[in-house]
Amino acid sequence: MIFSPVEVQETVNMFMRQKLDIRCITMGISLFDCADSDMNRSCDKIYNKIMKKAGNLLKVGQDIEKEFGVPIINKRISVTPISLIAGASNATSYVQYCKTLDKCAKELGINFIGGFSALVQKGITPADKILIDSIPEALATTDFVCSSVNVGSTKSGINMDAVKILGETVRKTAEATKERDSIGCSKLVIFCNAPEDNPFMAGAFHGPGEGDAVINVGVSGPGVILAAAREYKGQKINVLADGIKKMAFKITRMGQLVGTEAAKRLGVDFGILDLSLAPTPALGDSVARILEEIGLEGAGAPGTTAALAMLTDMVKKGGVMASTNVGGLSGAFIPISEDEGMINAVKQGSITLEKLEAMTTVCSVGLDMIAIPGDTSATTISGIMADEFAIGMVNNKTTAVRLIPVIGKKEGEWAEFGGLLGGAPIMPVNRFSCADFINRGGRIPSPIHSFRN
Repeated sequence: MIFSPVEVQETVNMFMRQKLDIRCITMGISLFDCADSDMNRSCDKIYNKIMKKAGNLLKVGQDIEKEFGVPIINKRISVTPISLIAGASNATSYVQYCKTLDKCAKELGINFIGGFSALVQKGITPADKILIDSIPEALATTDFVCSSVNVGSTKSGINMDAVKILGETVRKTAEATKERDSIGCSKLVIFCNAPEDNPFMAGAFHGPGEGDAVINVGVSGPGVILAAAREYKGQKINVLADGIKKMAFKITRMGQLVGTEAAKRLGVDFGILDLSLAPTPALGDSVARILEEIGLEGAGAPGTTAALAMLTDMVKKGGVMASTNVGGLSGAFIPISEDEGMINAVKQGSITLEKLEAMTTVCSVGLDMIAIPGDTSATTISGIMADEFAIGMVNNKTTAVRLIPVIGKKEGEWAEFGGLLGGAPIMPVNRFSCADFINRGGRIPSPIHSFRN
């Protein structure tokens, strides 16, 4: 891949002035050969394989940063969903598996490790149930492990038994970490149509269909897209859209270069490039501010969903043209705590939980990093999840929920999570009950358009 002098200068400006970065390089590692009937032996195998495969991950990332002048914010690992590995053992709790992953993360110096996960979109095995039951203690006693559970898909429908259980699990995880504003829930995400190659946390896991080890890259550039939007101020929307698409193309080329180089140096395959506008709490790194620049007084104003649909689509079109390996989520994230513009929108009252739900029909993921009152019931949490997963199932897209019921705090108060997780004002939730609906259990059947073969 050859860059012209003009492109090099443009890229330098993106890094220096517009907060462009490689948000993460994530090594996916298969653990199928680490299954064992003895939990301790299995954990030893997991530790040894991760340390062998990812031993140079941090160094390679740092070397590429220095040589290319490219900021790589996070170095991460994702592994095979642990329920698929631990099910071979006779263990009645999988907390030890989680602690093994955490030990690897700490010794390797990486930021997060994902894959304390289960896939239960059509049914729950005994191993899946043990993993889900282990989540509250596992996330309360570790620092760098992220957990995810896939409860639905367009092909299989929504497993409402799992949705009910996970509403309770979110509550238990919040209680287990209540001394830290229920931060455990920030490391737990529940999916419909979860991708197997997502490099972003907390939802990253190395899917069963993946190879032994790959490098997946996540590129993020809200500041660059914001600058592009300013260039086209006052011009027609289709002209602005074309400008955003061209900028997304340029961002993706840099991610492709870094991913290819990292994979070569680590001796593994290059997996996918995820071009997602992933914000941070820093000023100038906000998706909400892009929407405002497009012409909205505040994120959540009438027209927000339309503007976000255009933004997401143009980012994807630009990314697909620049890489043959676009995957993961790719589009735009709209977390609350990780986006200073979204935080401001909540404070000024321009955005609500219901408007966020509408926006998720056209963006990358779903209801992300949203702090809610600590007394929110488990069935209400399950109901919010079910609504979001219905959007994913019917529209054949990934949707996810990362809710944080902050124990001991009420609507309007502040929850602080720190670092890239940021902090958030606690948003109100609808107080009408859905308990009778959630307690029915069973499965919402797949939609009619899923029957394609």
